[in-house]
Amino acid sequence: MLSMIKKRAMLNSCGALLCATFSSAMVSADDWPQWQGENRDGISNETGLLTQWPADGPRLAWRVDGLGGGDSAPAIADGRILGMGARDGKEIVWALSEKDGSESWATAIGDQVEQQASQSKEGPGCTPTVDGERLYVIGMGGTIACLNADDGKIAWQKNFVTDFGGLTPRWSYRESPLIDGDKLICTPGGKDATLVALNKMTGDVIWKTKLPEVAPSQPAENSSNRESGGRRGGFGRGRGRGGDGGTAGYASAIAIDFEGQRQYVQFTAKTVIGVDASDGTLLWQYNHPANAMGISCTTPIYKDGLIFASSAYGAGGGAVRLVKDSSGQIEAEEVYFTPNMQNHHGGTIVFDDALYGANGGNGGGFLTCLDFKTGELLWRDRDAPKGSLVMADGQLYLRSEDGKVMLIEPSRDGLVERGSFEQPDRSSAPAWAHPVVANGKLYIRDQGLLLCYDVSEK
Repeated sequence: MLSMIKKRAMLNSCGALLCATFSSAMVSADDWPQWQGENRDGISNETGLLTQWPADGPRLAWRVDGLGGGDSAPAIADGRILGMGARDGKEIVWALSEKDGSESWATAIGDQVEQQASQSKEGPGCTPTVDGERLYVIGMGGTIACLNADDGKIAWQKNFVTDFGGLTPRWSYRESPLIDGDKLICTPGGKDATLVALNKMTGDVIWKTKLPEVAPSQPAENSSNRESGGRRGGFGRGRGRGGDGGTAGYASAIAIDFEGQRQYVQFTAKTVIGVDASDGTLLWQYNHPANAMGISCTTPIYKDGLIFASSAYGAGGGAVRLVKDSSGQIEAEEVYFTPNMQNHHGGTIVFDDALYGANGGNGGGFLTCLDFKTGELLWRDRDAPKGSLVMADGQLYLRSEDGKVMLIEPSRDGLVERGSFEQPDRSSAPAWAHPVVANGKLYIRDQGLLLCYDVSEK
């Protein structure tokens, strides 16, 4: 059973349809060079990992403290661990040695941003994107910077607010930039620049995407028959939940290919959109997964022809299939919508036609499994509390908001736990940084603390 799961995991990873294009041969197959891994699907390519943890969890290899506050998960590439934090009133990008966690360099990209909301105010939430000899980050106030990976020297930087008219979200900017070929894709959320494509080497603007203002919502129709398997009219270009659909949310974009056309898919504050990668033209949008508060945090998924997006605060998750009409216009036709996957910000993962993710918002929640193709609820289990997910070597790693870390064998039949441990030295803040698995190690970040566990099979 386990060997079959491992083989399927490898096939799923190799056959992923979405992929940011990285130009460096230095990034190994087992690195984790950006947000949610090489393919932005939360799945690592590596094998040879533990499938059952000891009673007290895997061995702690090393730990470092003093990295600065923040919820950003690290990126791992070319022997370096890259991350962000807030120190001494500055937003910092730092690089550590993958071997022992010793700091190689730390660079300030600007002053620390004070946000109005109390939650997640400690520091940045962006995971650096590594591309060859450079890396790219976004700060809480919208500073976007390109740094040299060797020494941390800033090559160029801009600001979402001052350069693109962006409106800073209530919980600040949390996006992790997407590198695709020569382009950097990011979401300022400005009136004339919902998305922008920049030249990754210079920061020069290639194109901007402007979204039309969405129409007022129609809650009566919007809330009926939410779990039907049929197509729902009115969820293409014109339907919304009120407000400006182009305002930035907290999700990160992905790249997909549909009928030979490259697209970028992003979940803004009010809608899921697809834009033409060549010029930023808006191709389609899908409003149903957005909540009334405009808090969209979860990166969309594209697999087996379906695009899935979800949010909490009374919304849920929906899947659409893209179709092209006789005129060439692309529409997003809803396949299903369910309130059983209100994913707050812990991410969702698809494996073996099942979708895993935490269903629940600020009030808590627990791990839930759906049939990815139909939205049918397969199971949910309170023994796996709400948290964030990553997958490696056919196993799910769940890092709960309270600090518990679990190893779970994916199953459509119910929760199969393969070990757990409680994170030591928990901070008082919710554990929102996603776990990362790279090169036989599990990384758990808790504000200024980074823990490195050996999860390789020996």
